[in-house]
Amino acid sequence: MAKPESWRLDAASYPVCEEFQTRFQDMDINGHLNNVAFAALFESSRVLLNRRVRPLGERATNERTMVAAVEINYLAEGNFPDPVRIATGIGRIGTSSWTIVQAMFQNGGAIATCDTVVVCRTDNQARPLRAEIVAELNANLARPG
Repeated sequence: MAKPESWRLDAASYPVCEEFQTRFQDMDINGHLNNVAFAALFESSRVLLNRRVRPLGERATNERTMVAAVEINYLAEGNFPDPVRIATGIGRIGTSSWTIVQAMFQNGGAIATCDTVVVCRTDNQARPLRAEIVAELNANLARPG
């Protein structure tokens, strides 16, 4: 797996940054955050961004989104009970999908990155994203430095 570009390891590159508390149950046998905890923490932050981009009350009834792919790069060990900060933004906008890019930080350092492809389906088919969604995605782009 390729090392992330340096801008991905700078929280200032992302439009949204949230703090999450780690839990005792997130630890593995070695006392570090386990891979399931990393995935769940990234998911929590990702959902907050998706709800910001597509508020529940504004969604068309025939339109839904689903995760098509998730890739996590583990850069360093995470520890309980220290909280993590997760920086989140949009990395790419496609015709009927977008990629959410994220970085997780703990105690001043980057400990993981995550890329998630989200597909929007209308009437159970991939269709071009509505202009309102594209505008909101553009407003939440992650940008280098």
